[in-house]
Amino acid sequence: MSEPLRGVVVSHAGLASALVEAVERISGRTDGLVAVSNEGCSRELLEARVAEAVGDSPAVVFVDLPSGSCLQASAHYFRSHENVAVVAGVSLAMLVDFLYHRDLPPGDAADRAVQTGTRALRVLTR
Repeated sequence: MSEPLRGVVVSHAGLASALVEAVERISGRTDGLVAVSNEGCSRELLEARVAEAVGDSPAVVFVDLPSGSCLQASAHYFRSHENVAVVAGVSLAMLVDFLYHRDLPPGDAADRAVQTGTRALRVLTR
C-alpha cells in the first residue's frame, strides 16, 4: 500500500482528543491519528465530521463504544468506502500499536489493533 493509513478516533465528548494526545506523548509521533468528537452535533453533523477526518485516504476508524451515535456515523461512512475499517472499542494499547503498522491494509490493521487491545487486558486480583 502506498499511502499510510489514517487512524480516526471517534468518541463522546473529549475522549478522542485525550486518547490521541496520550498516544502522541507515549509514542512521540504526532502523525497518523485524528480525533473526532460528537459533542454538540447531530448525527448528520457527526457523519460529516467523520467523513472530513477520513477524507479519501485508507483508514481505520476507532469508535469508543460498540453502539450509539459515534458507531452509527462511522458505520454510515464505512458502508460506502471500501478502504475503511471500523473498530468498535478503543484503547491506548491499540492506538500505539496502530501507529507502527500503518502500512497494512485497513482490515488487517483493524484486526491487529483488536488483537493488541485484547492481549493488553488484564485482571489483577489477590
